[in-house]
Amino acid sequence: RRGEMAKSTQLIDNEVFRAYATYTAIVLLKMMLMSLITAYFRITRKAFVNPEDTVSFGKGESAKKYLRTDPDVERARRGHLNDLENIVPFVGIGLLYALSGPELSTALLHFRIFTGARIFHTFAYLIPLPQPGRGLSWAVAYSVTFSMAYKVLKTVWLL
Repeated sequence: RRGEMAKSTQLIDNEVFRAYATYTAIVLLKMMLMSLITAYFRITRKAFVNPEDTVSFGKGESAKKYLRTDPDVERARRGHLNDLENIVPFVGIGLLYALSGPELSTALLHFRIFTGARIFHTFAYLIPLPQPGRGLSWAVAYSVTFSMAYKVLKTVWLL
């Protein structure tokens, strides 16, 4: 039903919505994984920001040396923050897009490109890969979200 808004009772039967749910779950799980990667680097590099996190490594003055920054921890944190800045808008705009009645093939293209670009972006950030790889993957995913937002506005423009 191209061009029609989906009814909430039909969402589970709507292939576009199921595709949205699938790819959204993938990128949200990827974003959650970034928290674990950051924690892994904090523990293995013994670089913490909160004094209570250092108790396993000593008390008092001896623990203070673990209150520090580490380049690997900071890189993982920046990657996670980038996910928050890009995946959260995708989730909201993607939902509106899925409900705006796009063709399944077009929706799959949007969702797959976004997901692939964000996964590549994570590898490019953590390894790190030389630029412009990370920048291009960010731009591709950002463009996909913008494209979906344009389609939503074009479909439901009521101003």
